Amino acid sequence: MPPSKPKPAPKTNESKLAKLGLRSDMDLVLHLPMRYEDETQVIPIREASLRGGHVSQVEGVVVKNEIAFRPRRQLLVTIADDSGDLLLRFMNFYGSQVKQLAEGTRVRARSELKHGFFGAEMVHPAYKVINEGAPLPTSLTPVYPSGEGLSQPILRRAIAEAMKRVDWRDTLPPALRASLQLADFEPAVRLLHYPPQEIDENALIERSHPAWVRMKFDELLAQQLSLKRAQVARRAKGAAVLKTTGALSEAFLDALPFKLTGAQARVLKEIRADLRQAYPMQRLLQGDVGSGKTVVAALAAAQAIDSGYQAALMAP
Repeated sequence: MPPSKPKPAPKTNESKLAKLGLRSDMDLVLHLPMRYEDETQVIPIREASLRGGHVSQVEGVVVKNEIAFRPRRQLLVTIADDSGDLLLRFMNFYGSQVKQLAEGTRVRARSELKHGFFGAEMVHPAYKVINEGAPLPTSLTPVYPSGEGLSQPILRRAIAEAMKRVDWRDTLPPALRASLQLADFEPAVRLLHYPPQEIDENALIERSHPAWVRMKFDELLAQQLSLKRAQVARRAKGAAVLKTTGALSEAFLDALPFKLTGAQARVLKEIRADLRQAYPMQRLLQGDVGSGKTVVAALAAAQAIDSGYQAALMAP
């Protein structure tokens, strides 16, 4: 992606964002949600109570607020709407929450609803203090990977601000996007941060949605380009040019009580070609246990010795 300028952010949050590797606008824009919450609808408390065991979002006015001490210190807040009432239970809370959830306050709460000793309740729900008639979100609410001291609202604000400033130029040519049927970069990113209510949520969760496919392609492309750059950098370094074969290599092959397999012979040919170059090989040879990797390594060592160099071979 095009480089972006470091984002301006409050110093109190800047270091916390940096710990997550979020140092630029593009870093923030590409910090994609790990899941979503549906806050686009509110259901009556009675209906939520009948659903029991499911995550629901309700809205009501605080009719009771008290701190209980049995069996442990906890804040108990009862909210009510026209259909019924609901207990919000907070085991860990701050003094500011007691004031924030004072009687008469309108609250929108979201959590799994359970049936306890005192009836329907939510334990540690996510909640917002709102005004009557406050609009509902029109898209699913993103939940981001976070760190210590970084709340979801802080991350959402930082990402939203970064999206206003970032350079949205698409690095993939239109013809390539069309031939590979890839989504455009900006719409794909915006959709992942703010998916519409009617979107296929399973495709988002499974990361099979076209927007996720574009992100995966970009990530793989960036990885391959990085490897290619590293390869070019390695080739700028010098290495001894080794001749293809010699007396030791030939004697080693003749002494083997078996013939090399087709795969072994092919890989040996590739390695010998690499060792004739004036830059480091840096090759990784993969294969199952017992597939014959060690003999190939020994033949490569013999090639070095035939060229007048020393070689070391370690094997388990």
